Amino acid sequence: MGRNGLVKLAATAAVALAIGASAVGAADDMNDPYREPAISSLAGKKIAYLPISIGFDLAQAWGGVVKTEAERYGMSFSSQDPNWNTDAMAQGMTALIAEHPDVIVTQNPDMQSLARLLKQANAEGIVVVQLNMQGAVQTDAFVGPDFIAMGEQAANMMLKKCGADTQTSHKVAIVQGVLTGGVSYYQVQGMMKVFNEHPEIQIVSSQAADWDASKARAITETALQQHPDLCGVIDVWDGQGIGTGAAIKQAGKQGQVYFITSGGGAQSMCDGLADGTYSAAINYNAPGMGRDAWTSIMIALQNNQGAGAIKTQIYSPTRVMTKEDVKEGSCWDPQQYAKILR
Repeated sequence: MGRNGLVKLAATAAVALAIGASAVGAADDMNDPYREPAISSLAGKKIAYLPISIGFDLAQAWGGVVKTEAERYGMSFSSQDPNWNTDAMAQGMTALIAEHPDVIVTQNPDMQSLARLLKQANAEGIVVVQLNMQGAVQTDAFVGPDFIAMGEQAANMMLKKCGADTQTSHKVAIVQGVLTGGVSYYQVQGMMKVFNEHPEIQIVSSQAADWDASKARAITETALQQHPDLCGVIDVWDGQGIGTGAAIKQAGKQGQVYFITSGGGAQSMCDGLADGTYSAAINYNAPGMGRDAWTSIMIALQNNQGAGAIKTQIYSPTRVMTKEDVKEGSCWDPQQYAKILR
């Protein structure tokens, strides 16, 4: 190689070294300028969790997800268990407002009982996320299914089995939860919007089981005794729907009475579909709701607008499941979340 070639080679090497050094320097300087402000808005904040009870699958999934993520980002998480007692919930909420956590995640027992307290919490600068049961007051976020739309969906499913184009009695029973609870109230509102447009449908029973499987069973037993040709039943929650399904089975009507329910997709839902307790179930994925609650918390703490300034409805996606959809992993195990909350 001649002198000119050596000079060119040396120049090329120098350029390559310069480019390499520049790239390394640029890599060293690279960072995410948005992460630190986001993390700083979370660190050290306090989250208080107040569902209607810690002891059931939905609450375990929501709280388990939020607690896991809160602790990941240096936040504290505390929980209370009113054990289905509305007075205890109101007392717990009053105490929390006095303690002034940064965030309260709660589930209304009905539409009115916590309304004044939720409004007070927001007014005092506490971010409030409502789960599953919408109250009369809108706060920073509601996370849960669009229950009116879900009621319409269930009613339309029932029409295919018991409507005008079927050779049935067209008789349908509805098993409600707590009459003024959002899960029940809004679902029934959606159902009746559809059924009122189909006069062939006869609603022969529509009673409250108060989230109690034994009451749901008694209500359904009576409906079946009075209407042995009952075509279908809708129960607004699969937790109490276990009793409704047991009544249908006891009457020897399993597979004859079309039974629709809904819930958060715990393993008990898949078990009920697999053994024929439920004909179909609308799954609104409780761990997914926990994720959405956590997202709501992050947004509220990062927006710097103050508690209650931005109010959002976050509706959970739903999935209709039947026996054919039950596979390994189709539903989740409540125990994995219950352990987190212990």
